[in-house]
Amino acid sequence: MTDWIDIAAFSDIPLRGSRTLDWGGTPVAIFRTHDDEVFALVDRCPHKGGPLSQGIVHGHAVACPLHNVRIALATGAAIGDDSGCTPTVPVRRDGDRVLIAMPVRAAA
Repeated sequence: MTDWIDIAAFSDIPLRGSRTLDWGGTPVAIFRTHDDEVFALVDRCPHKGGPLSQGIVHGHAVACPLHNVRIALATGAAIGDDSGCTPTVPVRRDGDRVLIAMPVRAAA
């Protein structure tokens, strides 16, 4: 069973934009698309580590601000001739709230 954490009001995430948070020590970007879907990715491009949260959202993809590699928001995979993958993070919308899955912690 997944534990969900309420992280923001849906309206706090700009249309075709993102917000960032620390997810158990990992930077995560929460994206909102033109059709009000929400997606979450680790905030690092797989090519050069660029901050995807600063990229431009087009449809269901984001363009890395460093070198314009497009990343699919649903899968984290590079689109087109580029390669690489950014980890996705479970996220969902519940009414006007956005929830993210609690990060998995290593056993002590």
